[in-house]
Amino acid sequence: MHTKTMEGLAGASMNMKLLNTPFRVYKDAERRGDTAVMERAMGYVGEFADQAEDYQKKAEKGMEEDAKEAGEKAKTEQENAIQKRKEQREEMEKRIAESRNGDTDTVSINESEKADGKTDSVQTGADNGISAEETADAIKMKPVIYTKTGEASKSESGTNISVSV
Repeated sequence: MHTKTMEGLAGASMNMKLLNTPFRVYKDAERRGDTAVMERAMGYVGEFADQAEDYQKKAEKGMEEDAKEAGEKAKTEQENAIQKRKEQREEMEKRIAESRNGDTDTVSINESEKADGKTDSVQTGADNGISAEETADAIKMKPVIYTKTGEASKSESGTNISVSV
């Protein structure tokens, strides 16, 4: 919060509280019928009201400055975020370019093997020691259920399971 805003709010609040005293004197003088005291008290009420209004204007100016500063701060933060995103994008583009130009794993299948349907002689840039035939067998395996001890339990093919809801 800007100092002008704080000063304006505090001053306006204090003058509004101080306004109560001369106004109470005015009401008391009105009951008694003392017009001279009433006029003096109303003069003080007017002065305090004017001071409160001045402080209110000061608070408004301070709030405008706060809003301007907040807008500038938001704008600089936004510009910094945009710059950071640009840098990240450039870095990502460099990585993509390096991965396109660098050594990458490739898979190639000869046309004769495609026609025969053989996939066990697939050559990869990174040899992991597992043939394509072994992976195909692993995919074709039936699901296995393990017991608490970690052994595979054999499922009985004749077992019927019924669930009633």
